[in-house]
Amino acid sequence: MYSLILAAILVFLPFTAQAESKSSTMVLEPQVAINSYMGLVEDHLNGVLRTAKVIALTREARSIEWETLRPLLERFSNDLTTDATVWFVLPDGSYFSTETGGLTDQNLKDRAYFPELMAGKDVEGYLVISKSTGHRSIIVATPVTVNGKVVAAIGVSVRARLLSEFVDARTRLPENAYFYALTPDKKIAVHRYTDRMFKNVTDVGDEKLGNEFTVVMNKNQGLFDYALDGKNITAIFRKSDKLGWYFFIAEEKK
Repeated sequence: MYSLILAAILVFLPFTAQAESKSSTMVLEPQVAINSYMGLVEDHLNGVLRTAKVIALTREARSIEWETLRPLLERFSNDLTTDATVWFVLPDGSYFSTETGGLTDQNLKDRAYFPELMAGKDVEGYLVISKSTGHRSIIVATPVTVNGKVVAAIGVSVRARLLSEFVDARTRLPENAYFYALTPDKKIAVHRYTDRMFKNVTDVGDEKLGNEFTVVMNKNQGLFDYALDGKNITAIFRKSDKLGWYFFIAEEKK
């Protein structure tokens, strides 16, 4: 149902935006669209985190033994629609991966999210190039604790391209419309056009466009008109409290 609503709303998005001062009903319709899209991404990543947290409480995880935990993590990986790699990292940064089937020759200690994990905090939404696969990935992870001490962590490297394709298949946007999400530093996390992912706004446009996004992202939600590649774009956006990302649905003006 949301897919049909979303497609219909986007076709009339410019009209809806212009009618803002005339009808409170029309103002609400774009919010249905952006909430539906944002909810797809949030729900998928939150679902991954919930499952990781359940596994972190098991005897297998708390044993800190890869071969004991491996069957659970491999099943978890196989069940994910975004073909994600699941990993098990120790406090020294060494880690095991379902991609390699065992201990990797890489180390995660230099990752920005690593101190948070070792401090006992969940991690969700960091963008990285996976060390084990080379894929553009979104990190979701949770610590494993024994007697109040962090002894390891379970993480998932969600492939950003597959997450974008997952969203695209469920929103069915018109050809002249597209979705994307930006991190607070204006890096593109997901995008209907996957070649733009993990680029900065200024890499896709120019410095002027980057400055325009900086101004807009001081707000939690709203409408935004801008130009890109000689085309005039109208977008509706909203900030996710869960991820800290800014979600946009954009349409090329005719």
